[in-house]
Amino acid sequence: MYSIKCVNKIAKIGLQRFDTSVFNLEDSASPDGLLVRSASLHEEALPPSVLAIARAGAGVNNIPLSDCAEKGIVVFNTPGANANAVRELAVCALFLASRDIYGGITWARTLADQGDQVPALVEKGKAAYAGPEIAGKTLGVIGLGAIGVGVANAGHHLGMDVIGYDPYISVDAAWGLSRSVRRCHDLKALLSECDYISLHVPLNPNTKGMINADTLALARDGLRILNFARAELVNDTDVLAALDSGKVARYITDFPTAAVVAHPSVVPIPHLGASTPESEDNCAVMAVDQLADYLRFGNIKNAVNYPDVDLPWVPGPRLCVAHKNVPSILSTITECVAEYGVNIENMINKSKKEYAYTLLDTTTEIPPAVAAKLATVPAIIRVRIIAE
Repeated sequence: MYSIKCVNKIAKIGLQRFDTSVFNLEDSASPDGLLVRSASLHEEALPPSVLAIARAGAGVNNIPLSDCAEKGIVVFNTPGANANAVRELAVCALFLASRDIYGGITWARTLADQGDQVPALVEKGKAAYAGPEIAGKTLGVIGLGAIGVGVANAGHHLGMDVIGYDPYISVDAAWGLSRSVRRCHDLKALLSECDYISLHVPLNPNTKGMINADTLALARDGLRILNFARAELVNDTDVLAALDSGKVARYITDFPTAAVVAHPSVVPIPHLGASTPESEDNCAVMAVDQLADYLRFGNIKNAVNYPDVDLPWVPGPRLCVAHKNVPSILSTITECVAEYGVNIENMINKSKKEYAYTLLDTTTEIPPAVAAKLATVPAIIRVRIIAE
């Protein structure tokens, strides 16, 4: 039986998908799998028993990915599970960025004690909160994953001219993108054409601070920025200076920081992108299914630190090997299996940068000695034998 620990509260609809004859959801000091949402695991000492971590959400900045990879701990996320929730909020943000709806509502509430004068005061003061329509304007979508594609398509349907930028767009994402979205291969060119930009890229060393003084200098005056990805994609100091100068007209962020939260031209949304019951349910279901499939059958889908490897399960012995992506490692694995007289029936191997993963189905029982010997190979990180 596999033991599961929920680091955060996980939606019940997801937990109910665990087969209780195979998975134990009681607290354990030696869990096989962890389910997590936003809790940080960087300061946690992960038990040696942990085989996998499933993040119910897309961002994995709260998980020590490299350390996990080195220990053979597969980390999953749930891309696309909350895409509709974030897309809807980003569409809302297009309007918040255009007219000062937020400021206007805040001001209107100050008139509560004006009695019969409220209608006249509203008419007199409304001009301060006016803004442009979005139809006919140019929207640049940076990052064309599930969320970015949804935002780009929505912008098109709202009458906007949409430009998309993503040098790593997947085939599946490309299939879902409206043919009316113009693809741009140069971020600088996109910035020079857009009235609005919406950020939907992961945070990494290449994207951190990508919106800064240098990139903003290329943009049109009055640019409106939507950030529903991560706070660190935008340099706070530079965007504040751009807001003060008029280079940027409005900054809508779902990740407020102390630096920007009080600026009058910033609309700070308290990280509501995935805060819908539907999104939480979708993420929980996807995270549980991926974690269960890996623990029971060794299959990897939507991992962030190991390659996706999926071999249809046929009852019988299966060898799962997490290892470094180095020359001759496959021959090392197969020779070891053959040495113990085990016949390989099916095999799949894939790599992701410096890490790789191999699944072997065999026609005969795999002796524990096979796993023990493979574990002594320096390039091999973790070995499991599954037999159901």
